[in-house]
Amino acid sequence: MNPAGLFLRAARREPVPRTPLWFMRQAGRVLPEYRAVRERWSLLEICRQPALCADVTLQPLRRMPLDAAVVFSDIMLPLTGVGVDLDIVEGVGPVIAHPLRSAADLGVLRPLEPAADVPWLLETLAILRAELRPRGVAVLGFAGAPFTLASYLIEGRPTRDFVRTKTVMYGEPALWSGLMERLTGITIAFLAAQLDAGADAVQLFDSWIGALGPADYAEYAEPWVRRIFSALAPRGAPLIHFGTGTSALLPQMKDDGASVIGVDWRIPLDDAWDRIGHELAIQGNLDPAVLFAPRVVMEAHAADVLRRAGGRPGHIFNLGHGLLPGTPLERLLQLADFVHERSLACA
Repeated sequence: MNPAGLFLRAARREPVPRTPLWFMRQAGRVLPEYRAVRERWSLLEICRQPALCADVTLQPLRRMPLDAAVVFSDIMLPLTGVGVDLDIVEGVGPVIAHPLRSAADLGVLRPLEPAADVPWLLETLAILRAELRPRGVAVLGFAGAPFTLASYLIEGRPTRDFVRTKTVMYGEPALWSGLMERLTGITIAFLAAQLDAGADAVQLFDSWIGALGPADYAEYAEPWVRRIFSALAPRGAPLIHFGTGTSALLPQMKDDGASVIGVDWRIPLDDAWDRIGHELAIQGNLDPAVLFAPRVVMEAHAADVLRRAGGRPGHIFNLGHGLLPGTPLERLLQLADFVHERSLACA
C-alpha cells in the first residue's frame, strides 16, 4: 500500500488507510548510530552541518516505518542565531550564560534573519525535502513557543516551579510584554523560514505552558501564540500546537489557530478530542514511559489510544511527550509496527 502523504492527509482531516505516526525526539535518544555521532559532535555542532544534520534526521526512518521526519534541531536554536550565549548541557538542558533580569537585557533579542542566522538549518531542510518528498514522508520543522523560551531566558536553566518567570510575568508587565513581543517575532521568522525552505508542516512546542492556569494563559501567553499561528496561516501548511499538562487549556488552545493539537498522556485521547472539537486534527498520546513496559502492556496501551481515536479522520499517532533517555530500541520498533498493523486492520 502506498503511504504517500499520510501524515499531511491526516493533519488535514482527510481519510487515510491507516494511522500515520512519528515520535517526538525520534532523531537521537535511542539510536546507537546517533550516539556514535554524539561522541564526535555536540548537538549544536550537528545542527550547523547540513549533510550531517540531515543524516541524523533520517536515521530513525532507516529503522522504522515512520510517516514524518522531524528535522534534528533544538527549540533554543533561533536564540543562538540572534546571539544569546547558551549551551545545551547533556542531562540538564538549555543553560543561559546571562539570564534575563531587566529591560536592558532585552537588547540581545534582535530580530532573527534566518538566511544569515540559521542558514545551515535551511540547507538541512532542503536536503530532507529532496530526499523524502518522493517517498511520501513529510518533513517537519518546529520552534519553541514564547512562554517556554521566556522561561529558559529568565530562569537560566530548566525549572520545576517557574518562580522567577512568574515573578516577571506578574510583577513587571512591561518587561514581560517586551520579552514576548521579541520572542514572537523571532518565532514567526524561524517557522516561516522553515516552511519556505522545505518543511511540509511545523510544530510549536509549548513545552512548559501547563505551568499556567486558564486565566494566566489567556493573559500572558495566548495573545502571542495566536499571533504566531495567524502569521503562518496564509502559507496553508498544517500547524501543530503541542504542550504538556494542557488538559485545562485545551478549550482555549483549540481557538488559537493551529490545525492540529498535540496532547500528552494525562488526558484520554477521546476526552481531549471532545474538548478540542472534531473540526481539528489531534496528535498523540501514548505515555513514553510505557515503552519500558513488557511488550504486551505497551501494545495494550497503544491499542487503547487507537480505540479512543475511533478511526475518525485526523488522528496522528505519537507519544504524549518526547522519547525518554534509555528507551529500549526494540520496544520502539515493535510499537511502530503495531500501530501500522492495528490501524490498517481497523481501517
